[in-house]
Amino acid sequence: MWLSTLPPAGVYLLVGLIIGLESMGIPLPGEIALVSAALIAATGVVAPEWVAGAAALGAIVGDSVGYAVGRRGGRPLLERLGRRFPRHLGPSHLLRAEEMFGRWGVWAVFFGRFVALLRILAGPLAGALRVPYRKFLIANAAGGLLWAFGTTYLLFYLGRVAERWLKDFSWAALVVAVLAGIGSTLWLRRRAARHAAADEPTGAPAEPEVAGSPVGTPEHANPHEPDDRSVFPG
Repeated sequence: MWLSTLPPAGVYLLVGLIIGLESMGIPLPGEIALVSAALIAATGVVAPEWVAGAAALGAIVGDSVGYAVGRRGGRPLLERLGRRFPRHLGPSHLLRAEEMFGRWGVWAVFFGRFVALLRILAGPLAGALRVPYRKFLIANAAGGLLWAFGTTYLLFYLGRVAERWLKDFSWAALVVAVLAGIGSTLWLRRRAARHAAADEPTGAPAEPEVAGSPVGTPEHANPHEPDDRSVFPG
């Protein structure tokens, strides 16, 4: 990972900066930066509490700056951002974010930290919609802290467990596992091909030969005369 080439202070600073800019409304890979830093922390290069703290600070400050910008610029500002970043902040994205705010209210700020679209738009949109700042700050801080510390420590402990498991895993077991995986894949492919071949039709069904009259009609029957065997008696 490219983050591992930086000194610990550089990792903390970069994680906080990327997440802060993303929270202001600029589409940047904030979650990827946090995930990468948390996995690096599992190797002991950086401290998980500092990674989580930097991410939380960037999220809270960035959302607050985005709120101030959105309150000042309003919806026209969001529309200009949409024209600049149409793949991330286009009219459809803005409409969806507004629907989430209409449905959840200020809780959209809290849950928005866990949703990619709202993570970018929550701050500016809350400001543009004139959400009271006190309510916004409480939801923003709670969501930012839970997201940053929860994500960091979950990945940190998963990384530690994976590293310990891989360290104790013998090469012989690894070879056996790889061969078993390849063998099962080949067997499943062969079985699927056999079933596909069995399901293919062998040819068009032969049509019965008809001499003289249509199928199911007596040869002596006149199509212009009523059939005496009708189920509706006259």
